[in-house]
Amino acid sequence: MWTCTETFTIIHAGTSPNSYLSQFYCNDDQTTALSPVDKNTPFVSSDFWAEDFGLEFFHWPEQKILKRENSRGRICKVLESTNPDPSTNGYSRVVSWIDEETLGIVEAKAYDARGKLLKEFYPKDFKKVDGQWQVGMMDMDNVQTGSRSRIEFDLKK
Repeated sequence: MWTCTETFTIIHAGTSPNSYLSQFYCNDDQTTALSPVDKNTPFVSSDFWAEDFGLEFFHWPEQKILKRENSRGRICKVLESTNPDPSTNGYSRVVSWIDEETLGIVEAKAYDARGKLLKEFYPKDFKKVDGQWQVGMMDMDNVQTGSRSRIEFDLKK
């Protein structure tokens, strides 16, 4: 019986754009090389894209704090990230509510190339592990298709 695994790697090096790579292997003895992944590719047929995990929008050159407000019980700075060169199937801008205490994303809204709301992102189940805040679960709603995806992480204790 074959057991196959796919890994997903995000490489962020300074001011260079993120690189997204996947590796597929079966039974530890048939490993393929890392292959590039399009940043707008759905992750395992979900509403999450590779660029969502790499927080690609934080690396766009135009970042603007719009206001300060409460979101989901947290005091946040509302940050607008604008894509200087949006693809037809990518994000043109992302508005994020950033928790002032933890600097984590409380929620985010992503807009398509036409400026229409595309996705809403909600991290959940935050835990502090070894002095760092980590997300245990995230929901992604695609408001244009009515689809919802959830991903859960096995956080170390």
